[in-house]
Amino acid sequence: MPGDTVAEFPLTAISDPGAFRKEVIEPCRPAIIRAACANWPAHIAARQSVRHLREYLCAFDNGQRAQGFVGDESISARYHYGAGPDGFNFKREIMGIAEALKRIERCAENPSLGTVYMGSLPAESHMPGFAEANCLPFVPRSARPRLWIGNASAVACHYDTFDNLACVVAGQRTFTLYPPSAISDLYVGPIDHTMAGQPVSLAAGSEPGDPRYPRFDVIRERALVVELDPGDALYLPKLWWHQVEAKGDLNLLVNYWWDAFASGPDAPFTAMMLAMIAIAERPEPERAAWRSFFDHYVFRPEGHPLAHLPEEQHGILGPLDQGNYGRIRAMVMQLLRGN
Repeated sequence: MPGDTVAEFPLTAISDPGAFRKEVIEPCRPAIIRAACANWPAHIAARQSVRHLREYLCAFDNGQRAQGFVGDESISARYHYGAGPDGFNFKREIMGIAEALKRIERCAENPSLGTVYMGSLPAESHMPGFAEANCLPFVPRSARPRLWIGNASAVACHYDTFDNLACVVAGQRTFTLYPPSAISDLYVGPIDHTMAGQPVSLAAGSEPGDPRYPRFDVIRERALVVELDPGDALYLPKLWWHQVEAKGDLNLLVNYWWDAFASGPDAPFTAMMLAMIAIAERPEPERAAWRSFFDHYVFRPEGHPLAHLPEEQHGILGPLDQGNYGRIRAMVMQLLRGN
């Protein structure tokens, strides 16, 4: 795995968008930003007490309901696959934010009640005004905040297809990280039967020596473990695997997702899914041939595929921002239509 530490930055070092992009985003490595949201009113309320934070959040609640995860005491707050009727070890319930906060407090007071967790709540639709009162000047405006509220919990190791800035407002968070290259060693579950949208590692969190996951034991001790205190933030590039443990009676995390290097609306994950149906079950020699073409035209380990020609002869392989994005997209759409 590349590197064995996570870079750390004080907020003063990346307080404007340009510095944030250059120092944090462009290296495509996880990075900690200490005290990133320490001045947020939500964080100040959390420092006072659980009650103050609950009252602060409820002041923005517009009554919208959303899906929550409810786990009984037996799962030890580890949300994962299990013996439930839907194949998981928790239940899904629709609830409002105020109701969820009350249940979270009751569960904190009486652990026999289990745990409650609500995740990925868009602030704009569920708590209008929260984003404006609690914001980061260096985050792109297109990245809209989402809230994650719950008791102590352990969320299974997964990845995101977008770049992610996770801000710990209340409680503490432990992130256990693996790079994208570890995917084969993590024994990943199904793409289309997931807890919250993304496939998860079946091996991460298993006991050492588990015979089902021999390759994971080789990388187990090479994980990057990041401890975040209230007010801290973690930047995670897309496709980095992360297991998240929340510690506290009432935990609040606010995150932002966006594609820092997008040239248009098309996503790399979509291209991968299309490649699966077009290439994955062809004979190995043909897959190897296509791998060579993908390397040449897409991954470009030897540089630009037409570097031997003058730039004016590069055609649609010229810079995407000079109209070639639209030209390639039109060609792809024509091919998909069978024309």
